[in-house]
Amino acid sequence: MFHMRSKSPPRGGIPRGLATTGPVLFSYGFRPFFLGAGLWAIGAMAAWIAALTSGIDIAGSYGAAHWHAHEMLFGFSSAVLAGFLLTAVPNWTGRLPVSGLPLAGLFGLWLAGRLALLATDLLGLTLAAVIEALFLPTLLAICAREVIAGRKWKDLKVVGGLVLLSCANVHFHLAVLTEANVDTAARLAIGAYVMLIMIVGGRILPSFTRNWLNKLDRTDFPTPYNRFDMVAILAGIAALASWVLAPEHLLTAAIATVASLLHIARLFRWRGWTTYPEKLLVVLHVAYAFVPLGFAGIAAGALGALGEYPVMHILTVGVIACMMLAVMTRASRGHTGRPLTSSPITNASYAAIIGAALLRPFAEVVPSYYHVLAAISGALWIGAFMLFCLEYGPMLVLNRRSPRGAA
Repeated sequence: MFHMRSKSPPRGGIPRGLATTGPVLFSYGFRPFFLGAGLWAIGAMAAWIAALTSGIDIAGSYGAAHWHAHEMLFGFSSAVLAGFLLTAVPNWTGRLPVSGLPLAGLFGLWLAGRLALLATDLLGLTLAAVIEALFLPTLLAICAREVIAGRKWKDLKVVGGLVLLSCANVHFHLAVLTEANVDTAARLAIGAYVMLIMIVGGRILPSFTRNWLNKLDRTDFPTPYNRFDMVAILAGIAALASWVLAPEHLLTAAIATVASLLHIARLFRWRGWTTYPEKLLVVLHVAYAFVPLGFAGIAAGALGALGEYPVMHILTVGVIACMMLAVMTRASRGHTGRPLTSSPITNASYAAIIGAALLRPFAEVVPSYYHVLAAISGALWIGAFMLFCLEYGPMLVLNRRSPRGAA
């Protein structure tokens, strides 16, 4: 899926359409957005921990808790998604990537949203929300244009995910502006990300696993995409939709239970244990394992056995953040011409984010230790992305190598 199919690379192996002058950072979509996501993951989490432990005011009248939830869902996560799509869509469609000044402008729009929400008392809540809400529809327009122009109709599913995220973001802002509950908007955003991971994960995990096993002359390949995967995805979408609309309904518990079992079977069919020697692959399977765990959490929440926020954190930190870090590391290596194998620093970042994912849901389950558990999981989160920035920041900023292949 992420194979680089460049056409006639005339200048030093740089694929056609990529900026060959100006800052390396803006030569390809994954560079600014992955770096921006990594740095913002650190800064936003550090600010949230400071607000929890020291009462430091952040985001003014927007509210620290709302700001934290928003910036994890629509700040950090949207940057990773943008970096992925701006790199993947040109490969899917065979069209030229967004590069140079247009890419810098798009990144500037994302950055403006981050600054606007920190300056709500200066700009006013409404103007700050409007500025922030511009990025996702702009990304949607770019991706929709490329998919339609390239006639890659099957990839419209990804565009549909961007439509849901754009609507969820506007809904979130409106809820804050009207002092309503933001949880429905948050669930819609989480559901959109998990849907995209189910769809895209079903393409990259078995493909990357098969390619790696094939290089070792092994034949114990994962089961390729078939109707079972379609059924599992549809069941997952149904469970997410029911969770968004009726998180405490018995029907939600039933559908989510079915979805959990189907995705356990789906993960088993991909034979992730065969990839153990290569952590760059293992982490993709581990991240996807949080999908059935998340559906089990949704079912438990619907039955009253688990609170809503632990369920959300299984999905946000476990499914979304783990998968995003896994994709960021692999794509950064592949698209800067480096071997697709993880380093000790990368492995440590994986361990930290998985630790955060396992620990964070317990903060609400054991309220007497909420601040301690939240702080520890937050520190693990910061550690994971600090390690990412330490190792991958120089690759993203300083090096214009030609891609090797799959990312």
